[in-house]
Amino acid sequence: MYCNSTTVALISQLSYQPSSLDQAVDRLFSSLDDLGNLRSARVLLKPNLITARNGLLACTDARRFIAAAARWFLSQGARVSVGDSPSFGTAKTVLAAIGALADLQVLGVPVVEFNRNRTVVLPGGKQAAIAVAALDCDLLVNLPRVKAHSQMRVTLAVKNYFGCLSGLHKPWWHMVHGGIDGQFAALLVDLLAVLPSSLTLVDGIMAMHRTGPVHGEPFPLGLMAACTNPVAEDTALLSLLAIDPSHCPLWEAASQAGIRGSMLEELVFPLAAPAEFQVHGFVVPEALGSIRFNPFRFVKNSIKRLLLQRGSRCS
Repeated sequence: MYCNSTTVALISQLSYQPSSLDQAVDRLFSSLDDLGNLRSARVLLKPNLITARNGLLACTDARRFIAAAARWFLSQGARVSVGDSPSFGTAKTVLAAIGALADLQVLGVPVVEFNRNRTVVLPGGKQAAIAVAALDCDLLVNLPRVKAHSQMRVTLAVKNYFGCLSGLHKPWWHMVHGGIDGQFAALLVDLLAVLPSSLTLVDGIMAMHRTGPVHGEPFPLGLMAACTNPVAEDTALLSLLAIDPSHCPLWEAASQAGIRGSMLEELVFPLAAPAEFQVHGFVVPEALGSIRFNPFRFVKNSIKRLLLQRGSRCS
């Protein structure tokens, strides 16, 4: 992924009404740098499908937001699929639980499970087992939801790429790299360097605040954002939300790595600037919890994940 662009498209979007969403997606994508010829391109939509629990808020809005993105790429002649690596269950079971699977089937968009992985070496020398589907697509379309987060304060564009790690490799990273002196945030930023060309479309219509990533409360933020550089997108949204970026581990890691887009003054806004949005009352955790999973939690959650996956195959 090339994090070179400093263009961030922001628009007000108050509802998930399909025709309005379709117009918003087209306006956002049309305002970005040339996306190239997408005809026959293999486009993988990567939403946040963390879990079916509180899934209508914890996940990217699937019935309408993901479907709108799929419709736009299909209209460009792309071959579209949807994939993710949920914390519990499978992409297909989570999509079914939140009522989105049938809509994707009507569009002819298949669901890809991140079961096969390929080990790649990150810039810092660490290895990562990344889903083959995420590595081999022509365009990886990142579809995060704006959410407060108990470990990262807030999660936006960069954090959603963590789901490109397959299966149990996600909780393993938490356990191995999440200690006080761990490199979790820096390694997650390193993932950007080995992923293919990408485009992020942020679901900020109904956000999650106070805590997260699963059990927060709804917050009508009323916006959407698009960018080809997730670091720039995070910088813009942190400004819009009036959150000090230095208090956010992922932004800090991106800034320390010298990734372009981590400074607000270098960003270009073709549609609306962050200062034009009046956001009041969006609450994020003051104190952050430990990123590290203890071994007991790792084993417990791993067994639960495997049982859910087995149950989905049997059904």
